[in-house]
Amino acid sequence: MQCEQIKIILHVEKKSKIMVISSSNSYSKNNLDFVDISSPKKTNFRRFTQNGQIQIYQSSYRGSYSSIISDSLRNAALGRKVLLVQFMKGGVKQGIANPVKLCGNLKWVRSLHSFDQYNSEEIESNKILKKSIQKSIHELWEFCKKELLSGENDQIILDEIFLAIEMNIIDKDDLISTLENRFISGDVILTGTAIPKDLLLMANQITELRS
Repeated sequence: MQCEQIKIILHVEKKSKIMVISSSNSYSKNNLDFVDISSPKKTNFRRFTQNGQIQIYQSSYRGSYSSIISDSLRNAALGRKVLLVQFMKGGVKQGIANPVKLCGNLKWVRSLHSFDQYNSEEIESNKILKKSIQKSIHELWEFCKKELLSGENDQIILDEIFLAIEMNIIDKDDLISTLENRFISGDVILTGTAIPKDLLLMANQITELRS
């Protein structure tokens, strides 16, 4: 039995440690619980061959992904079409209808009603507020699904999407099936703290950010 080759690369930059775990193997669909995308209740997607990777950036704390945003700006300046979506950050005049455009090629979209504007106790005690935040995040995800399937972007970054899954706003299986049927030659980057095992198995590269 041929052993899987795994490379572990440790990078130390100033006070931060970054551990990258990459693997060339393909995960087994038989081991995962997938949504049946051929169901009449769901969109019947067409499969495309993609060259891009699924990259996951994991950290033990929130707000540690500034390097990813810097890289997205660099890629946009080099002519790549980049979509950066932040699910938990946003505010006034944000949302799908008000994207920020930078470097000519970077579209930066944030939630219309930000989760970060309030503390968790305030959200849980106010049903109207909680519903409004969940609706804003879900609308943002529906927008992302179309972008992942459109083939119009060279790189897509879904910042803190795993927190939205943890809060039961975005369905994990919906994310899996969308990633499986994406049409993008470049990379899809996902960030978060607690990463579902099924998503870890899908990743071509996992980067753990350490303080």
